Amino acid sequence: MSFGLVNVPVRLFSATENHDVQFRQVHEKDGGRIKYQRVCAIDGEEVPYSDIAKGYEAADGQMVVLTDEDMKSLPTRSTKEISIEKFVPSEQIDPLLFDKSYYLEPDKTGLKPYVLLRDALEKADRMALVTVSVRSRMTLAVLRVRDGVIVLQTLLWADEVRTPEFESLSEETHATAKELAMASSLVDSLSGDYEPEEFEDDYAEAVTALVATKIEGGELTETPDATGEETEVVDLLAALQRSVDKAKAAKGGSGTSDASGAQSTTTGDGTSAKKAAKKTSTTTAATTKAAAKKSTTKKAATKKAATKKAATKKAS
Repeated sequence: MSFGLVNVPVRLFSATENHDVQFRQVHEKDGGRIKYQRVCAIDGEEVPYSDIAKGYEAADGQMVVLTDEDMKSLPTRSTKEISIEKFVPSEQIDPLLFDKSYYLEPDKTGLKPYVLLRDALEKADRMALVTVSVRSRMTLAVLRVRDGVIVLQTLLWADEVRTPEFESLSEETHATAKELAMASSLVDSLSGDYEPEEFEDDYAEAVTALVATKIEGGELTETPDATGEETEVVDLLAALQRSVDKAKAAKGGSGTSDASGAQSTTTGDGTSAKKAAKKTSTTTAATTKAAAKKSTTKKAATKKAATKKAATKKAS
């Protein structure tokens, strides 16, 4: 994070997480998961991921196919710097522009300038307008202070905010003085402070309770092994391995590679938020491999038991 002539090494951590209830699409008859295939709309054939390119649909419906070389020619920014452009009054940033939020943790060597910037922002009641590279694309963001921590919040571009055009509101219609007085009285009667703990996601709680009730009542569906699922896992691991090999080849076989596709925004001393994502990806791959091995062992044990039972029956 560049603050004048001072560079502050920081690490980015996502400030929010999604707690929405996640459902799977399944076949009602047997509980099998619904899978989607990448199929060409022209010949109806399934298309492997390696043959899929980016396409831009023109206004007349024609498709422009963009190759990897075309994408490389586009302007990108891979800088590791969060550059402060200016300090703007907080009220000038419309909350509608806010996108994703990240906490900035200072490195031990940059603690003092970090605290200096934090305190300066709080005292001035301003936000720092910055440019930052996210996924190789430059975007605007602001730095503000929340609970003693500097928060980086990316912004939408101005043309990404829609202009409301409602014909019903175009007329010169206003409330009467009596109506406004009654509305003001209602506002006063319901006035109070925002207390987050007063509100709960009752939908998520209800779904959790419903699922628990069904489990306790034995309403579970035994789903058989999905056909071709093991092959898909092998293909995925193979694809990841090819990606790693390709990245190593591009670097001359030195260094480490990240095939997880995690965000690679890095700041200051080169540390980044994608380390946690890379660790999660490694753990997931190990878990998948262990599950596949366990499934294979279970099948072998079942087959062996069946053979033994048949032999016993024949002997009797």
